[in-house]
Amino acid sequence: DYGSSLTVSLPAALQPHQPFQIIVRYTTADGPAIWWLDPELTYGNAKPFVFTQGHSVCNRSFFPCFDTPAVKCTYSATVKAPAGIQVLMSATQSSYLEEEGVYQFYMEYPVPAYLVALVAGDLIHADIGPRSRVWAEPCLLPTAISKLSGIVERWLTAAESLYGPYIWGRYDIVFLPPSFPIVAMENPCLTFIISSILESDEFLIIDVIHEVAHSWFGNAVTNATWEEMWLSEGLATYAQRRITTETYGAAFTCLETAFRLDALRRQMKLLGEDNPVSKLQVKLEPGVNPSNLMNLFTYEKGYCFVYYLSQLCGDPRHFDSFLRAYIEKYKFTSVVAQDLLDSFLNFFPELKEQCVESKAGLEFERWLNATGPPLAEPDLSQGSSLTRPVETLFKLWTTEPLDSVAAASSVDLTKWRTFQTVLFLDRLLDGSPLPHGVIKKLSECYSSQLDSMNAEIRIRWLQIVVRNDYYPDLYKVRRFLENQMSRMYTIPLYEDLCTGTLKSFALEIFYQTQNQLHPNLRKTIQQILSQGLNPLPAIDSTAVTTDTPAMVLEDKVSEATNGAISLRDVNVSA
Repeated sequence: DYGSSLTVSLPAALQPHQPFQIIVRYTTADGPAIWWLDPELTYGNAKPFVFTQGHSVCNRSFFPCFDTPAVKCTYSATVKAPAGIQVLMSATQSSYLEEEGVYQFYMEYPVPAYLVALVAGDLIHADIGPRSRVWAEPCLLPTAISKLSGIVERWLTAAESLYGPYIWGRYDIVFLPPSFPIVAMENPCLTFIISSILESDEFLIIDVIHEVAHSWFGNAVTNATWEEMWLSEGLATYAQRRITTETYGAAFTCLETAFRLDALRRQMKLLGEDNPVSKLQVKLEPGVNPSNLMNLFTYEKGYCFVYYLSQLCGDPRHFDSFLRAYIEKYKFTSVVAQDLLDSFLNFFPELKEQCVESKAGLEFERWLNATGPPLAEPDLSQGSSLTRPVETLFKLWTTEPLDSVAAASSVDLTKWRTFQTVLFLDRLLDGSPLPHGVIKKLSECYSSQLDSMNAEIRIRWLQIVVRNDYYPDLYKVRRFLENQMSRMYTIPLYEDLCTGTLKSFALEIFYQTQNQLHPNLRKTIQQILSQGLNPLPAIDSTAVTTDTPAMVLEDKVSEATNGAISLRDVNVSA
């Protein structure tokens, strides 16, 4: 996956700073950056599809490059494609010669290698603002338009009011098939986002705004080393929440933050407070893929540190002014944490005089290098109108004896925000397995309501069903997995099914649905299914009977996750 280095010997007569050109002729084979999809893996089932995903060190399998965020450059590309295939890249300029079927792209601003991205397939577009359009397969475009028309410009304008001009020209969005391995990617000028998120309005809002924030934090100013990814993700998460506060109010922002911090605590419980990956400055050992170090600490502990810095200023608007100056100073370059912190103290000399960087227990160095939870968390009291009903309902369902079912059952979850419902379900998940009487009553009260809700909500209810071995609702798990081709909605359920007593049920579903899954996802699920067992045979799904999985699995004791970190507990969104 990491390739091999290419060493180029320069002529001895070359003078210092003398311009020179190197031409490398190469052929790209299949590699971790390039995802080829057969037509049946797309929504339209009509044409093949290809996309690239460069983060963090995959683009070396796409083209020869200095594959480090410390190096930035402009790029140009010429792409030839068959008629009827639309090609897009993360570039500021593009043109198309129809008679030759050739696209030309040029990125005029320097970017790190991981932000060079390409997508090609049956894509059409619609304008949704003065500098934005959405691209999607024809069957998805009307939905994308209805969800995003007009509001992306609102987010961009809010971001510009906080952090200065948007420097990339256009902000377009392309919706990718469910095989896209993450939720979203902040490729400049062209955000990649998984189509599966379209049905979950609030998650779509947060994910796109997060990628908008990356236009300043991550793309314009980039972490120089993968050991400090929080410089992009922590700052982008902070900026995302400033934008949502400006556009949707503080209560909504606090609710989303409470949901994410809950997930951070869940991850910390799994990893342990002394785990070195909980540091903001993570040590990257040779041979370790930097993407393996990305976790909720990168986002949420990084966010908490940035939020703490903003509180030292007394007014977040003062901190916004600092971040504008920071972007202006370092745009199109890569930085380390000391650059940010030195700039912060120089911008606020009164804080430097107070030695805030050495405040006992909250030292900047401790923020960066201590393991465990954030040293301070944000005040989320402005979200209490939305979080308090969640806490009240959770207590009604988890306080023994269960005397308050009538009060609990009167709560109409369809009136709640998505983040309220997922926060409630996540807390029930944390408490699972629940007493059988509780899960039975929960199903009676809410199962039919949840059936009509978006996938982010449904998957959490189905995980509760699986973790509690609630057989009356298992058919809903089957139905869900039969209609999902996305990692984020399949892996968590397969992990839960295989951790408990339902592995044969999982194997049966997998053999019936594997042909609709991308080979990479199929391989991951096979690994989950084979934990603790002999390697799974490659079985033709058309030849499998319902009792074949039981014969393969028998009733062996599963080693399951055995303390490993499961995707169901670690859901990094963007």
